[in-house]
Amino acid sequence: MRNETVAQLPLPERARSLVSEATVHRTPSGDGDVVWHVWGTLADGDRPLVLFHGGSGSWMHWIRNIRDLVAAGRQVWAVDLPGFGDSVAPPAGSDADAIIEPLCESFRALFGPCAVDLVGFSFGGMTAGMLLAAHPELARQLVLVGAPAMGVVPRRQFELKAWRHLPPEEQMNAHRFNLGALMLGDHSLIEGEALAVHVNNVVRDRMQRRRLAHTDILARSLPQVSCPVHAIYGANDSLYKEWISVLARAYEDAAPDFRGFELIADSGHWVQFERPEAFLRALLAALADGAD
Repeated sequence: MRNETVAQLPLPERARSLVSEATVHRTPSGDGDVVWHVWGTLADGDRPLVLFHGGSGSWMHWIRNIRDLVAAGRQVWAVDLPGFGDSVAPPAGSDADAIIEPLCESFRALFGPCAVDLVGFSFGGMTAGMLLAAHPELARQLVLVGAPAMGVVPRRQFELKAWRHLPPEEQMNAHRFNLGALMLGDHSLIEGEALAVHVNNVVRDRMQRRRLAHTDILARSLPQVSCPVHAIYGANDSLYKEWISVLARAYEDAAPDFRGFELIADSGHWVQFERPEAFLRALLAALADGAD
């Protein structure tokens, strides 16, 4: 029997502060809106920096990176992908292919003909690759962070615990387990901000039948992506484990303008949370190269 009581945690202080600093944009989609949080101002001659979060996520997957990116001079646009966070679910479908056209419509409403710099994490990286394969004019460059669906892993490398059927006191233990199994290599980071972000994200996930991340859909999409592509991963990413050693070659084979593959030491799948300083250096270097 499905449990109807969902355990909650308050938003972490950093998230509350970032919300208070953000400008919120909404674009109509189906019966609701696609919701964007924006920080910073757009410098002359620069492009908006668009961030796609991971599966069961929201803009908060970038909670440790937004202020650093703004301090580096970027205007940051962090979307809640359709079906996640505060954004409406797509009218049909429950995977990345169902949100490509709603995202394209949102991009065109907000950015017009301006090609953005696009960064996608995990499911959001796969989605970004699929979006640009269908609509390559939307981005000047693409940076993929911990993206799945490159076709190099013969079987799933992790298992998660179901939690929605559990009593509230057991749900939190399942969330802790899942953070350790998939998201974080350093389990000392699970408590506190990471757990609060994770819980606030997963309880709003309305796209729970996703399967494309376990295919090679990103590898099949990248040949249609003409812009510069970089990839950044945690060296201990649970999606790949030992198979991460063949990932760079898979990108070289798939992306026509593949520029570089960066492994960040001592970090797992949620690399931008676990190693924000090292991630910032890698991302800014990739963005500078891809802008040329």
